[in-house]
Amino acid sequence: MSTYDKLQALLQDHQIDYKLVHHTAAGKSEEVAAIRGTEVSQGAKALVCRVKITSNTRKHVLAVFPADRQADLDAVAAAVGGKKASLVPHDLARELTGCEIGAIPPFTFNPELQLVVDPTLRTRHDEIAFNAGRLDASIVMRTDDYFRVAVPEQAVIIKP
Repeated sequence: MSTYDKLQALLQDHQIDYKLVHHTAAGKSEEVAAIRGTEVSQGAKALVCRVKITSNTRKHVLAVFPADRQADLDAVAAAVGGKKASLVPHDLARELTGCEIGAIPPFTFNPELQLVVDPTLRTRHDEIAFNAGRLDASIVMRTDDYFRVAVPEQAVIIKP
């Protein structure tokens, strides 16, 4: 089952009201916000990171934050008890999420991918928007429902 299908099944199983928006394929936050009629700051941007915990131990993290901000990779590392974080190569991101870069939703369906969300995502808008596992589809849903279903770890992971 694709990430697109898993995501919709998850939201339906939790009886979440959401809007599925089909649109032309877009990967940049500004482009897709304009297409779906939302603010860039409503976007939930998701980055797949590799965090070095010890010299022999690595952890993969899905770092989620408002799309109008920038991730602080040092803060991502610290949030999970690591020393250094970096973005993973495209092929590994695809393997861990089942999605292309730019289409990754703010949910993880992989136990090897730890979800960490910046708390400002919760406080800025009543609704968030994000790619639904495909570059040509987005979901808009209530922010509180997202946090209730995703149950993410929360940590400040954006640059000031």
